[in-house]
Amino acid sequence: MAHQLEQMAYVGQTPWHGLGNQLSQNQPIEVWAQQAGMDWRIESSDVSYMAKNERGQSIIMPYEEQRVLYRSDTHAPLSVVSQRYQEVQPKEILNFYKDLTEQSGFELETAGVLKGGKKFWALARTGQTSALKSKDVSNGYILLATACDGTLATTAQFTSIRVVCNNTLAIALKGQNASAGVVKVPHSTKFDAQKIKQQLGISVRAWDEHMYEMKQLSQRKVTQQEAAAYFDAVFNNTSLSPVEQDEGIIQFYRNVANQTEVTKIDPSKTEPNGRAMSKVMTMFNGHGRGAELSSAKDTAYGLLCSITEFADHERRAMSQDHRLDSAWFGAGAGLKQRGLEQALQMLF
Repeated sequence: MAHQLEQMAYVGQTPWHGLGNQLSQNQPIEVWAQQAGMDWRIESSDVSYMAKNERGQSIIMPYEEQRVLYRSDTHAPLSVVSQRYQEVQPKEILNFYKDLTEQSGFELETAGVLKGGKKFWALARTGQTSALKSKDVSNGYILLATACDGTLATTAQFTSIRVVCNNTLAIALKGQNASAGVVKVPHSTKFDAQKIKQQLGISVRAWDEHMYEMKQLSQRKVTQQEAAAYFDAVFNNTSLSPVEQDEGIIQFYRNVANQTEVTKIDPSKTEPNGRAMSKVMTMFNGHGRGAELSSAKDTAYGLLCSITEFADHERRAMSQDHRLDSAWFGAGAGLKQRGLEQALQMLF
């Protein structure tokens, strides 16, 4: 099966998804565009269709309400859109960071395209960094992404990456955008890079608030019963009573002790997402990346890290680039968001 990833580039260490062409530091936007597979334009053509006249002759008729978007380099079709659709060009995504890298200390770290050019993004490090209990370091990033197939508005998102495990976690913005945690520009609106940057002007406050929450989570000790209830809530959207928590953890350890018997159980009778829940519980209990650090061991922060690691590195996917797409834009991103919400609820 062909991968979704068309091309990609990065600087520094291999990124968490392990994909792309490595570049040296401080490359111009033109080099990034070439190496990341973003040195082409989205072109468009009016839609037409084939019909027959009264003589039975084939004639081509226009359909003026829609356009076909296609790549300028390969002429491969990307999508069919309305006349009102405002496309964003691949180089516009890269140029968004031009003044940020030249004047504000940002560093473009990875960029690329997915689904043959239907989706493309760039990720830049902001220079913000914080440590929990001295050793557990997270760095701040801005992810800018868009798609021309109807799956994603042009989206700017603050993201943190935990160094020890390369887990990614979207940072929820407070205030007017709190419900989405992102700045989104629908394709019915013209892309305005400067306006987005103005909306992202609260980056320092957003980062400080995010790390404050992570520190609170790292100080919140959890029991095995609470861990079982947390994973059940994240994967199955449930809330367990204390009695059910006890029953859940007893059943979990019973399953671990009888792995050969578990495999014989009728799948239709097993707990929903049971295999995934067993995996993240094992990661939380010392087998995950950084799970033995004091900030994560037996804490709510450790629960969240198990979810982010699972989504970014362990969740089933047809390929690594399918996993990247999911972790940033799809089901994996949703799983991490539920993990964050459930973890923060443990602080109250």
